[in-house]
This record gives sequence, C-alpha cells and structure tokens, in this order.
Amino acid sequence: MSIPALQRRTVTTLAGSQVLGGVGVSAGAAVGALLAADISGSETWAGLGGTAQTLGGALAALVVARVMAANGRRPGLTTGYLMAIVGGLVIVTASVVGSFVLLLLGFLLFGGATAANSQARFAAMDLADEAHRGRHLSVVVWATTIGAVAGPNLTGPGQWVARQLGLPALVGPYVLSLVGIALAALVLTLALRPDPLLTARSLHVDHDEPDPTALEGEASRGWAVIRSRPDALMGVVAMALGHVVMVSVMIMTPLHMRHGHAGLEIIGLVISLHVVGMYAFSPLTGWAVDRWGSRVVIAVGSGVLLTASLLAASTASGHSLRLTAALVLLGMGWSCTLIAGSTLLTAAVPLRQRPAAQGLSDVAMGLAGGGGGALAGVVVGWWGYPALGLLAGGAALLLGLLVPLGRRFGC
Repeated sequence: MSIPALQRRTVTTLAGSQVLGGVGVSAGAAVGALLAADISGSETWAGLGGTAQTLGGALAALVVARVMAANGRRPGLTTGYLMAIVGGLVIVTASVVGSFVLLLLGFLLFGGATAANSQARFAAMDLADEAHRGRHLSVVVWATTIGAVAGPNLTGPGQWVARQLGLPALVGPYVLSLVGIALAALVLTLALRPDPLLTARSLHVDHDEPDPTALEGEASRGWAVIRSRPDALMGVVAMALGHVVMVSVMIMTPLHMRHGHAGLEIIGLVISLHVVGMYAFSPLTGWAVDRWGSRVVIAVGSGVLLTASLLAASTASGHSLRLTAALVLLGMGWSCTLIAGSTLLTAAVPLRQRPAAQGLSDVAMGLAGGGGGALAGVVVGWWGYPALGLLAGGAALLLGLLVPLGRRFGC
C-alpha cells in the first residue's frame, strides 16, 4: 500500500475512533461539575471533578506516550481508553456510595480517555507530508465534533438509563460514556493497522538520523528536545495557555447557568455548542495553519479567547445568547491554539523523539487545565463568575503578547 493510501486509511480510522471517543469523553462533561458539587456538598469543590479528570489526562499522557514510543500508536491509544473504562466504573460506584474521594479517583482514571483522544491527533501526522500536516491533524480533530456534540445532549437519555439501572440521575451519562469509550478502543484495535508511527520509523519519513537511545527516558528527553527548539516551546506554551483559558471558563459555566435556574437540557445544549466551536471549524483552522503558518493562527486564537472571556464575564447567571456566543468563541479560540500549537511542535521535533515531546505537550496542557479548573471553583466561590472571565481574559492576552515577543526570548 502506498504512503498516501495508508495515510488516508489511518486518518479515516482515527476519525472513526474520535467520533466514539468524543461521545465517551463529553457525555459527562455537562454534569461533571454538578455531580462533584452534589457529592461534596459544596459548589466551592465543584471544579475539582474536572480538575481531577484533566490532571488524570496529563498523567495518562505520560503513560500513553511511553507505550507509543516503545510499541506504536495503537497500543498507546488503547491503553488510555482502558484506563478510562476503569475510571468510569469507579465514578459510577462513587455516586452510589456518595464518596467524594472515590469520585475524584474515578475522574483521575477517566482522564485516560482525554489523553487517548488528544494523542490521536498526533498519529494523523506520522505519515503526512509537510505541506498538509495541519489539514490532516484538523480532520481528526474535526471528527470529534460528532461525538463531542452528541455527548452533552445525552444528559436526558442518561437520566433515563440511570433510572433503569437504579443509579443517581447525574451518573447516567457516564454509563453511556463507557459504551462510547469501549467502542473507540475496539475500532483502533481492529483497524489501525499497520501502525502509522512504526511505519513512519521504518520508512524514515522525516529522514532524521536514527538515535538508538531516543526511546530511553522519554519524559526527560522530550523536555530537552522541546526546550532546545523555539518553535516546539512556543507550540507547547500556546496549547497550555489556550487550554487553561478554555477549561477554567467552560468547567464553571454549568454552575453559572444553574444559578439562573437553567435546566440540564439547556445546559447540555450550550456545552454542545461550545464543543461545536472547539471542533467543527478545525478543517478551516488546519488550512489556515498550512497557508499562513502556526504563529499567525496562534495569535488569532488568543484574540478570540480574549473576546470570549470578556463576553462571559459580562453575562448574568442563567441562559443567554451572549453566554452561548461566548462559549462558542471560547471553543474556536481553543481550536486555533491546539491545532497551530500541535503542528508547530511536531514540525520542530525529529520523528523518533516525537512521542515523548508530544506526550509532554499534553502533560503541560493537562496541568494548566487542571490548575485552571481548581482555581476556577475557588474564584467563582469567592468573587463570582465575572471575575473568572476577566482572569481568563488576562491569560489569553498574555498568549497574544508572547507570539511576537517569543522569538526574542527563545520561544
């Protein structure tokens, strides 16, 4: 099979798994903060559920990257999904017994699906030619739209499933998540053959001189590679700051809406539209990256994130068109920083060292998002949702300033 044909098959398989994985990750997104608030008994701790999942995704990214470096993309991605299946079962158990500690453990393990979904975008670039890396990556990111938009709208059916199983209503969507994640793992196991990373190595697609020690100590080696390449470092910074802005605002929006007596269905709809902004315009973003360059798209993304954060800060509790617009723009800005940052990083790093560097980039995103999510709950509890929007806007502005200044300071 020719490389172009194999690349098309790889992208198609990854896109299919992303549809299912998107359902798995996002089905509980609209109710995660609500579930954490109910079990903990305080809205101050509501952000810790999403924080634990984000941090779990960061830790899982290291595991997934290590497996990928040694055995290829397919085993690495399925490992992340298997971790999430265990986490989903723990979340269900925690909701039944009412244990907040157990719930956080479940969210931590559930982050494995986040890591697998995120790392799949890098697999789309293993066999891609340099002129189309952004577009190929963006197709896989775009495929997540279908599952990720459908997921939050499963809150209604999820409550029905919970009633049938005798479970708390808010845990129903996580039962549906388990089904989506299991199917995503099955698709990858059966169809991601031959493995794109192993094939790329055998063909030396990037013509790098093989380094027999490149797979040893992946985390430390990956950080050394990122730090020594300005484009790689800028890509990681863009992804991390874009993620912290998106996560901090998004994760507290359901509570902001519930304070204004918005129902679960309306909350789910707004989160779905946010997810549309995150993924639906990805092909356009990927084309822009290939056409004008990653740094230009990062700068545009920072401006969109700033606008979204200020709009969110100006909204009253409950549902409004302004809040909906803010969440859609929040997703679009995040898409710009993710796709442009990922492409910038990948282009700057040699093939054999990419799994380690790419894994660390997702660790940085996870830690940034996890910290943002934890602080978001505290900020909203003390000063309110508008203050959170203003702080998120400050982070977006910082990213925008780093783009033109980055090269001067080696970033």
